[in-house]
Amino acid sequence: MPHIRVTIPDPDLPADVRRTLAEGLTRLAVSVLHKSDARTIVHIDLVPADSYFIGGKPLTGGRDAHIEASITAGTNSAEEKAAFIPPADAFLTNVLGPLPRSGVALHELHPESYGYHGVTQFDHYRRTADAPAASAAH
Repeated sequence: MPHIRVTIPDPDLPADVRRTLAEGLTRLAVSVLHKSDARTIVHIDLVPADSYFIGGKPLTGGRDAHIEASITAGTNSAEEKAAFIPPADAFLTNVLGPLPRSGVALHELHPESYGYHGVTQFDHYRRTADAPAASAAH
């Protein structure tokens, strides 16, 4: 269950661009990290440019973006995580245009400390393993 948060210093980012970002990042989570699209959350956080700083100075004259994705610890290999970062960054640039300092961070959370709809990931995986013919959904 990844929770992908994208911070963009552009409070007027059009709805169609936000939807494109959400759909594309969900596709990347599914194809690269092998996550369930039904359990993937994308949160687009639009902030004023004067609240987004690069090198200690507010961003002026353009856009930037930063992705932080929370994933359950132990559900992805180092190779899978490394394979997510370049296309996620390229996707941001393709959708938003040139970015001065875009970033992508994956945060691994322990399955007992992370949950969805009131159920920890630990309990979700345990229930999935106990269910007949269940498929493991990240």
